[in-house]
Amino acid sequence: MANSSEKCCIVIGAGDLTIGNINRGEEDLVIAVDGGLSYCSVLEIEPDIIIGDFDSVNEKERQAIDILKEQVPDRVIELKPEKDDTDMLAALKLGLEWGFRSFRIYAGTGGRLDHTLANIQCLLYLKNQGAQGYLCDANSMTFVMKDEEVRFQPGMEGYLSLFSLGKEAKEVSIRGMKYPLDHYTMKNDFPIGISNEFIGEQGVITVEDGELVGIVQYVG
Repeated sequence: MANSSEKCCIVIGAGDLTIGNINRGEEDLVIAVDGGLSYCSVLEIEPDIIIGDFDSVNEKERQAIDILKEQVPDRVIELKPEKDDTDMLAALKLGLEWGFRSFRIYAGTGGRLDHTLANIQCLLYLKNQGAQGYLCDANSMTFVMKDEEVRFQPGMEGYLSLFSLGKEAKEVSIRGMKYPLDHYTMKNDFPIGISNEFIGEQGVITVEDGELVGIVQYVG
């Protein structure tokens, strides 16, 4: 799915961190979002930008942010707590302004369910801006499709669940997986797309009119 050779904006949120390391390319940009700063030391990765209203950082992290703000003010963007954009959305907008069109978000799920749902909406925001984002953790990857086709490499193992983001997604087809669909209208009140299985073939998902959220669940 994702083009590993494309430069990427890596965003570290404040949800549940389930991975131990992140692969960073030379042209990648790393943004720590609010409490996600605390994960950077765990991941042994240096953020290029720190952004947020910092309402979820501890006192020690607050002191570190203040010192960094004095020394390198361009690396710290402090937002007002009263705002329309979430800290995550503000980080993604910054990445878009810097010219990035591929985004990997870590620690963007788990924790508060409302934050996870907000981050899924952020994936749709990226899609509407001509970009592609992924919510990544150790066991799964979440992405959004809109009027497009997505192909998975042959030999993948695990499960794929698809859900309509809007009232309905039309002309949904699934090929090369255990449970195929053919030009099906998927609705947001009937979870027919849950827990499909990769069977070693190239899985191909198509939605011709509408928006889907996909969740790949890895096994092994």
